[in-house]
This record gives sequence, C-alpha cells and structure tokens, in this order.
Amino acid sequence: MSLAVGVMNPEPLTLQNHFLIAMPALADFNFSHAVVYVCAHNEEGAMGIMVNRPLMDLKLGEVLAQLDIESDKSDLVNRTVYLGGPIQTERGFIIHPAGETWQSTLITGAGLSVTSSQDILMALVEGQGPQEFLVALGYAGWGAGQLEEEVANNFWLTVPADPRILFETAYQNRWEQAVTSLGIDISNLSSDTGHG
Repeated sequence: MSLAVGVMNPEPLTLQNHFLIAMPALADFNFSHAVVYVCAHNEEGAMGIMVNRPLMDLKLGEVLAQLDIESDKSDLVNRTVYLGGPIQTERGFIIHPAGETWQSTLITGAGLSVTSSQDILMALVEGQGPQEFLVALGYAGWGAGQLEEEVANNFWLTVPADPRILFETAYQNRWEQAVTSLGIDISNLSSDTGHG
C-alpha cells in the first residue's frame, strides 16, 4: 500500500498594499531613499507609486489647468504632486481611502484605493471627493519575478502600508517613518546589499 503525500503549494507572496522601502545601498537614482506603495502585485509583475518624491515645480492646480478643470480652492490648487515613478509620467494616479469608486479605481486592500480617472478630480473640485488623497504622476513597474528578486537581494525592505504615513506624515519623513514602523533603528541599516 502506498500513501500519496500531498505537497502543499503555499499561496504566492504578494506585496500588494505594502510599502517598499529602499535600502540605503540601492544605487538606482530613481529609487534612492524611495518609499513605494505597491498597488498591484501578482505572478505577472508589480506596479507601485512612489509617495515621497514631490515635484517641486508642479502643483495640482497646474495639472487641473492642463485638463481644463477650473478650481479656485487654494488648498486644492496648491496641493503637492508627487513623482510616482519613471514610467508614463504623464499619467496621473490618486491614492485615497477606499469607499467611493470612480470610473477607474483599483481597490488595493486594507482600506486604500488608487484611481486614475479624471472624474475623481472633478469630485475634488466640487468638494465631493475623498478628504485624504495623494496625487502622483507616473509609476514604477516590475516584470514577472523581478520585484521578488530585488527583495531577495535586499534592495527593499517591505512593510504593510500604513495610511498614516501616506496622509499624515510629511513627505520628507515618510522613509524614516516607514523604516521605524518595522522596528528598525535607521542607524543600524547597512549600506551593503546581497548575502555574503
């Protein structure tokens, strides 16, 4: 008599709804000290939005004007716009608490969503949009297995996304806050990568 031994296939690791925190030694200029919100991750690859790279010479009012959307709300038109990543920098994304959805909204989990359609901007102008939001242009992308390899090579730390870091923490403190949320003392982070 033989017994069939079943091999359990564990669920694939997904980093969706996590922050990627760039290790100090990550040499890629695009991602030095970056905090990336991973909004999609599956066997085909991953997509994320950097949340701590403000575009200093661009405010939301200019983006609205380019889309022929008028607003006289100073708190809205003076809102910071972030560089979400090096891919399709003309494309906009808004990270916001989950709830209402618009024409193109991805519910990412743990109470957050990402919307890329203009109707959310119209809602914001009309005072109907989310109270908390982060606007970014462009995104970061990884092919199948690429992000997993980068994490395995210690290019990134990962931690479940915390909306407080997105919406309540100043952009210049988000990297440090994300590291601290892991219980790691920043001064102990090595600039070495890989496994020696």
